[in-house]
Amino acid sequence: MWDTALARSRRGAESWPASDEQPLSWSARWSLTSRILAVNIFALAMLAGSFFYLDSYRTRVSEERTGQTENDVQIIGDALAVVPAAERQALAARMASVDGARLRVYDRSGALQLDSWRSGPITYQLRDPDAEPWQKHVARFIDRSFDHIVGAGPIVHFIEPRVDALGAWPEAQAAAAKPGTIVSRHRTAPDRTPVLSAALDLPSVGTMLITNNVREITRIVRAERFAIGVVIGGVLVVSVLLSLFLARTIVSPLRHLAIAAHRVRLGRAREVVVPRLPSRRDEIGMLSRALSDMSQALRRRIDAVEAFAADVSHELKNPLASLRSAVDSLGVVKDEALQVRLLDIVRDDVMRLDRLITDVAEISRLDGELSRARFERIDLGPLIEGLVGAREERGRNGEVRVAFARPYVNTAVVYGDGSRLARMIENLVDNAVSFSPPGGLVEVSAVGIEDIVLVGIEDEGPGIPTPKRDTIFHRFHTDRPDADEPDRHSGLGLAIAKAIADGHDGTIEVRDRSDGRSGAYFLITLPRVPRA
Repeated sequence: MWDTALARSRRGAESWPASDEQPLSWSARWSLTSRILAVNIFALAMLAGSFFYLDSYRTRVSEERTGQTENDVQIIGDALAVVPAAERQALAARMASVDGARLRVYDRSGALQLDSWRSGPITYQLRDPDAEPWQKHVARFIDRSFDHIVGAGPIVHFIEPRVDALGAWPEAQAAAAKPGTIVSRHRTAPDRTPVLSAALDLPSVGTMLITNNVREITRIVRAERFAIGVVIGGVLVVSVLLSLFLARTIVSPLRHLAIAAHRVRLGRAREVVVPRLPSRRDEIGMLSRALSDMSQALRRRIDAVEAFAADVSHELKNPLASLRSAVDSLGVVKDEALQVRLLDIVRDDVMRLDRLITDVAEISRLDGELSRARFERIDLGPLIEGLVGAREERGRNGEVRVAFARPYVNTAVVYGDGSRLARMIENLVDNAVSFSPPGGLVEVSAVGIEDIVLVGIEDEGPGIPTPKRDTIFHRFHTDRPDADEPDRHSGLGLAIAKAIADGHDGTIEVRDRSDGRSGAYFLITLPRVPRA
């Protein structure tokens, strides 16, 4: 059996028209292995883009350490302000050494008054890059390449001034010009490690400057970069191995899948819409031609199921809402005549729900393309009259008036499903009422002319612009004011109405009002049953 199917698939491939023959493109010349590798390597290249995250990560770390340096200069300044001048040198040395920083204080003349390194340990030392091992040179080369890739700005080198005075430090000068304001700056040491500084001027102390060679920022960023590189390298190796494995093992399953697709296609030929890729003669080409035959039927089935589910869910809400309203009213209404009418409404809604559920159960067991409602002779005059009267009794029109000009008996008769036709007209009337202003008038008419029946619904709303007259019938399309009640309008009403009209070989179109006033005019055209 498999041999027969394979032979059929091969004969089908050999019998394709010569017009499908085209020169092989560059992608068709690539082997399946090369294409799988190219796709996976491209994905890895996108993963490598995570290196750009390191730039923002480095910036955040630098900002955090800069903020810490600013806090340090503020705390040290507050401490120095409350101790005698003779004790400030020792206190400054102790406090600056906690975070490995250097503190300098300049007097009003700009001369160096206090330096934490004079009486305390040297907390950091700028390293000469030429004296470091080659691994550090490689790391700095990677740093420069990384900065170039991410577009980092130019670096500002940190250089200790020959004459240590206030004028040698721009941040200290800026702080001295604005007492009480902290001014910070970011520079780079000769070995490309960051040097952070912060200056603060206090009247009782002088202008303070704290500097710190924060080497751990560079170590953290390099460690993160190395970890990401290891991950990408490992993923690259695994991806290449998996690509080679898939390229060797996927061909046979694809061939069997193509054979199965051809077997499913037998007896269910449809118009081809999926590209058949005639230039491809490998297994992917076989699969594409098989799927082009299958996809039409599958797409119609999926579309039918989705459309049916959407329509049913929308239609269930209306009878349930009516039923709930009637049941709630029964508990408060004392008039027996009105109770009888409410019970009739309950029965009608229950019957409508029962019919709908029955249809759902039946349709779920049948092919969507074969299921059709049972059409019968429907006089639209009494149907619309009952619909308008029911809306009036239930108060569904609000402050809008709905008027119906009933035609002569048996002059507007069509073949169709009464409940679906009622739903179509109900949706259009409900749409007209929802867009009509308080006190507005919605006019419904039905007339038989020759071999068609025209049903018109005219409102006094804002009307529908010409460019939107086709899109309003799309599923879930809605264009209502924000103040409107969104839970009452799912955007399916007009789509369901159009689907019902199409199912009855009819049409729905939107026009302007004939009298030139503001409003919309929906015109339904249905085939008319010939009069006996």
